Amino acid sequence: MIYLIGGPPKCGKTTLAKRLLKSKGIPWVSTDTLQSVIKPYINKKDFPEKFPTSHQRGKDNDEKYSKYSSDEIISAYQQQAKTAYQAIDMFALSEITEKNDFVIEGYHIEPKLADELNTKYPDKTRCIFLIRPDKEKFVSDAKKSSTPNDWVIERTKNKETYGKIASMICEYGKIFEKESEKYGYKIMNMDNDFDSQIDKAINYLVS
Repeated sequence: MIYLIGGPPKCGKTTLAKRLLKSKGIPWVSTDTLQSVIKPYINKKDFPEKFPTSHQRGKDNDEKYSKYSSDEIISAYQQQAKTAYQAIDMFALSEITEKNDFVIEGYHIEPKLADELNTKYPDKTRCIFLIRPDKEKFVSDAKKSSTPNDWVIERTKNKETYGKIASMICEYGKIFEKESEKYGYKIMNMDNDFDSQIDKAINYLVS
């Protein structure tokens, strides 16, 4: 079985994947890794189009979120997700062919992609999407994060930027929620009782 975990950045996808590895012994891969694998095979002149999120990165989050709106940043994430679709598909097919269980997690896992994979490989995929719709809760949690190399803390100095990041993630989450409902996929709010929600997500995926 291929377990797909999607949703906006900073919603618990990697934590869920790691807990699945620890509790169920199911290995996982980040879609960021799969994206890195395909980058050398993309013409560099196409990078701004194919990897717009990387192109928007700037020197820090303060610069990025001052220069680009939430809509522009979300649009870049969506385009970059589509760039990774084929790599995700090929990785899933390889593990299905080998009859391996595997978790694939990342914002690149969109409901539309999950539906395409489920159609191509019936009864071989299960998916869930995680969101954080509470802006104030996100900001509070982000500032207390102990995650190593946390891109929000390490790249943010101005407190106003935390609010802008939260707004983007909440708006992005609404898109995931709408699309998940369209395709009939499970979506979980991770704002409260995070550990309990992780346990519920695990039970949903492997039940």
